[in-house]
Amino acid sequence: MTDHKTPVCILGGGSFGTTLAGLMAAEGVPVTLWLRDEKVAEEINRLHENRRYMPGFKLDPRLTVSTDMQTAVANAELVFLAIPSSAFRSVLKDIGPALAGKGVISTTKGIEQPGFLMMSDIAAEEAPEARVAVLSGPNLAKEMAAGELTATVVASDDQALCSEVQGVLGSKRLRVYASQDRYGVELGGALKNVYAIISGMAAAMGMGENTRSMLITRSLAEMSRFAVHMGANPLTFLGLAGVGDLIVTCMSPLSRNYQVGFALGQGKTLEEAVAQLGQVAEGVNTLRVLRQKSEEEGVYMPLVAGLHAILFEQQPLAAVISRLMSAEQKHDVEFAAFMSTTAVQEKP
Repeated sequence: MTDHKTPVCILGGGSFGTTLAGLMAAEGVPVTLWLRDEKVAEEINRLHENRRYMPGFKLDPRLTVSTDMQTAVANAELVFLAIPSSAFRSVLKDIGPALAGKGVISTTKGIEQPGFLMMSDIAAEEAPEARVAVLSGPNLAKEMAAGELTATVVASDDQALCSEVQGVLGSKRLRVYASQDRYGVELGGALKNVYAIISGMAAAMGMGENTRSMLITRSLAEMSRFAVHMGANPLTFLGLAGVGDLIVTCMSPLSRNYQVGFALGQGKTLEEAVAQLGQVAEGVNTLRVLRQKSEEEGVYMPLVAGLHAILFEQQPLAAVISRLMSAEQKHDVEFAAFMSTTAVQEKP
């Protein structure tokens, strides 16, 4: 941490927003956590605990909690956005002009339609004079709040902004790596939620470790194939924001999207699974958007197509699995095959 404590505002009092606020406050960073519910805000200020989203985790008493968004933003130099994707644009419309010149860091994993827009795209549209970055990685909120060793990625072409985020968020238990591939980092964070649903279903159905390993590995191939087609750097998916985030989201029962998948694998309907979770599972909405976009772009995504067929087309699970396993067997690592072919072509 640097000696200068940059004032920070976090918009969104869910599990991740609360965790980030608590971590920074514990390091002496002046942090204001904004949320809409006055009763919850009063409770957190009084008890130093978010009993709704992070029960059992004590927050540093130096943390300020407020329902006055305009004041919270005005007093901050860095603004972290931890708002569900469904409310992301509406919140930014309220404060866009107030973000001019500030660092705005999106932590939200989602895609807006129409336009297939990342959350940072929305931030850039609604706050065109802000400096925009994204934060993503293998970051389960409860483990971070418990002090488990963790790493994350801040991505922006503004290197100074990346350094500022590293300064307020980095600590002995949280390493913050920088990337210039904002689009790839953000896309990886959104796409992996879809595959976590598949992994949760597999776990609930008692599928073996060979099967789960195959699913995760092919998920990585599928999401990186799509991302590269859309303009992302393939190497991003070999890092924390790619394979790292995918592994933890697909393997941990703490993952919200994994929990939805697990409930589905137990035979619950999608509506029952989401209701049981009680929080937003971004992967459900991302699945709809990703299926449409992959068809428009002609990108082969059999796992996405299969999950969409089960959840939204009422196709039986057995038929979908059979179709997946009988598909054409191609290259294991597609980019390796591509690079090998390119190298041969370039030989004198």
